[in-house]
Amino acid sequence: MIRTVKIHNLLLIFIILIALAGPCWCASLNNVNNDSLMTEQGDDDFFEDLYGDDGDVDAIADPLETFNRGMFWFNDKCYFYVLKPLACGFRVVPEHVRTGLGNMFDNLKSPLYAVNAFLQFKFKRMASETTRLVVNSTIGLAGFFDLADSLWGLEKKEEDFGQTLGYYGVGEGFYLVIPVLGASSLRDGLSIIPDGYADPIYWLANFEATLACKGVSMVNRTSLDRDTYESIVEEQLDPYLFVRDAYTQHRRGKVAD
Repeated sequence: MIRTVKIHNLLLIFIILIALAGPCWCASLNNVNNDSLMTEQGDDDFFEDLYGDDGDVDAIADPLETFNRGMFWFNDKCYFYVLKPLACGFRVVPEHVRTGLGNMFDNLKSPLYAVNAFLQFKFKRMASETTRLVVNSTIGLAGFFDLADSLWGLEKKEEDFGQTLGYYGVGEGFYLVIPVLGASSLRDGLSIIPDGYADPIYWLANFEATLACKGVSMVNRTSLDRDTYESIVEEQLDPYLFVRDAYTQHRRGKVAD
């Protein structure tokens, strides 16, 4: 019953976000130079990893471009008027503390990475992620210190369900911009559901606490960023196309890894 309420609440929030963004869809075509993106990909410097290479890439199908540009516009406004100000304020917290907090959130995802590595027959990577979880959760003080990496060179290797589906030949489908979460594809967007159920926070806390933890994680990661979004908006004639192509190349590289 509790989980049913959580799911209903989550769907309600998603519907509200889309409704709020609706009036922006047409306006997005006139505001593309102000576009940006929010995302919670999991790399150490996820902004640069995701958007740092705009090399040639076969374009992903984008039949919902008008809708996607509207969502992109909506995410841009959320970034500049909500997320970025909160992140700037959060910078009063010492950087080493914010880095440790980010490590703790990453540590919670280690079981997800390990399971998906197993499903892709990447047993060495599965063993590495399992070791990282044990080491960082114990002597790393609940993951605050990434000792598995600093002491033994066991770097984080992200593996999500979207990558697992790609490993088994499931195509990426068409491009999709999700409210708040940002760039995605049909395959990766649907994969958010099983990945979400695998998140320990989802099972250990109620919906409000889970949402708060996700919000803190996003604000914390943005506070550690070096304004990469802003440079994209300033330098790219069409940030929407740049982000779409960069995301596609990034995800294809992860599936092929």
